[in-house]
Amino acid sequence: MTVQTSYIMEHDDEALRLDLKTGRQALEKQALWAGLIPGMRVADIGCGSGKTTLMLNELCQPFGQAVGVDCSAERIRHARFHYKAPGLSYCCRNFYESLDDLGLFDFIWVRFVLEYHREKAFQIVQNLSHVLKPGGILCLIDLDYNCLSHAGIPVRLENAIVNITRKLELEADFDPYMGRKLYSFLYDLDFQEISVDLSAHHLISGPLNEVDAYNWNQKVQVAAKNSSYDFSEYPDGFTGFVREFETFFADPRRFTYTPLLCARGVKPASE
Repeated sequence: MTVQTSYIMEHDDEALRLDLKTGRQALEKQALWAGLIPGMRVADIGCGSGKTTLMLNELCQPFGQAVGVDCSAERIRHARFHYKAPGLSYCCRNFYESLDDLGLFDFIWVRFVLEYHREKAFQIVQNLSHVLKPGGILCLIDLDYNCLSHAGIPVRLENAIVNITRKLELEADFDPYMGRKLYSFLYDLDFQEISVDLSAHHLISGPLNEVDAYNWNQKVQVAAKNSSYDFSEYPDGFTGFVREFETFFADPRRFTYTPLLCARGVKPASE
């Protein structure tokens, strides 16, 4: 039986948000850096809308295969409808549980997933390593200091964001510092040839483009609201918080960034 775990960004248009924020150039650069080559069998863990899985499937052709795995039945339905290609398939599964029946993979991709599973992130990685072939590649990608780096932000707004994030960390299993932990996960599982790359994911200055505006508006409207935070900094509560955030974020003087950490390693050969 598939069990869908809680997800702080859950809302009706989440597949659309995931589609809009997924760019081909960044994904291709990360996947090739990690070692994805044609002919590999690839697992996209936490595949979301399926757009990422389609891109990975294209990169592993000819003769490759990509399997998108997600615990959301709604997202899997979206993926199957919108992203179809030879060699591409999807399955709705809880990756807290064994995935052994899916067979073995040459390359496992886990991007923007572990940050939503703070307590059991290592156990998830350990579980995924069981379906990785000896000599296969595990690529972990996540943000660090997520949503917390803004310049020119009003003190009241910054305090609210810090407090919301802390509440999500303690009560919703969210980890804003997951990126810095990825290397140790691979190290502790005795992976070899571990490499780490650091870059900017969000790097927002000047006029706000439509994708960033939509993505961050959804973060505020969904994650912040789902946090059940009391927004005590504002006389009108959540409404005042949203209004001040939108004003700040629309200001071209604003500067926002988020570090992105990629870690990849090779599973040792069986003894």
